[in-house]
Amino acid sequence: MEKIRIGLIGLGFMGRMHLENYRRLEQEGAAIQLKAVFDMEPGTFADKAGSGGNVEMKGERIDFSQYACYTDLQQMLEEQELDAVDITVPTYLHADLSIMAMKKGLHVLCEKPMALNAGECQQMLEVARETGRQLMIGQCLRFWPAYEFAKQTVEDHVLGEVTSAYFYRGSGTPDWSHQNWLMEGSRSGGCLLDMHVHDVDIVNWLFGKPLHVSTAAKQVISRNAYDIVSTNYYYEDGKVVNAQADWTLNGDSGLQMEYRINFTGGFIMFDGASVTVHQPGQASRKPELSTEDGYYRELKYFYECLLYNRPILTADPEHIMGTIQIVEAEQQSADRQGVTVTVA
Repeated sequence: MEKIRIGLIGLGFMGRMHLENYRRLEQEGAAIQLKAVFDMEPGTFADKAGSGGNVEMKGERIDFSQYACYTDLQQMLEEQELDAVDITVPTYLHADLSIMAMKKGLHVLCEKPMALNAGECQQMLEVARETGRQLMIGQCLRFWPAYEFAKQTVEDHVLGEVTSAYFYRGSGTPDWSHQNWLMEGSRSGGCLLDMHVHDVDIVNWLFGKPLHVSTAAKQVISRNAYDIVSTNYYYEDGKVVNAQADWTLNGDSGLQMEYRINFTGGFIMFDGASVTVHQPGQASRKPELSTEDGYYRELKYFYECLLYNRPILTADPEHIMGTIQIVEAEQQSADRQGVTVTVA
């Protein structure tokens, strides 16, 4: 069986996470080969024992002599025979690099968020259609077992219809990014587009695009962006949905994420570690879920779609563009002190 040949673009925090999972997939015998890696910093390949971030990683030392290493991206794409690239660079580069790669005939996995705005997302989709290349967006919660369980519970109606839902995500300030790009709104979109977008995407994935949103947000430390966000989502059936994010929780708490979804016949809760199902008249229970995290499972899904020529459905980029449209409406609402804004 031929292997899918991958080039990894960017070795910051998320690039490092993807690298470790590609190495694991290769060790497991997956039909994949990480052939080349790019990073703009020459010292990256000399000593890479770990990178900043809010998710614990192994931090093992990598012998980069086993890969073709580049600090010139054009050179890598010209010299290496690749099937796909994995783009894990700052958000403001997502659209341009994805479009360039697809025009060179490569399939693309682009880290979240899809792009800075819906206009850039639309350009990416148009090039994917023109070139016939697969484009997947790394909204990893769609592959996280706890959120997959929520999706299944909503769609199977085993607990009835959704009446309300709450999602939360928090961490310390991400002041570890290269040249502090995450703290600059024009390059990252701030907490709204970098962290909160995870739960916006889950709201979109579970319930579809809302009719309207109302967002309260506060700038604390970022430049031209918000650091604390709370959004209410309005749907035709009247269900009550809220999502909050805060990346000013500085201390030793680490990354926090949780949800609660209430149905007509019970509710489910995720506390960051496990999911609990509650139903009237029954003892609460914890369903058995996969222990694999979403990063590993999304990369496995991507390469298998390419290997078996399957369409990318779970992280369909056209649907994920809808997530960016929701975020844009939230930005407009926050800028106007929480007025209700219609989603495009």
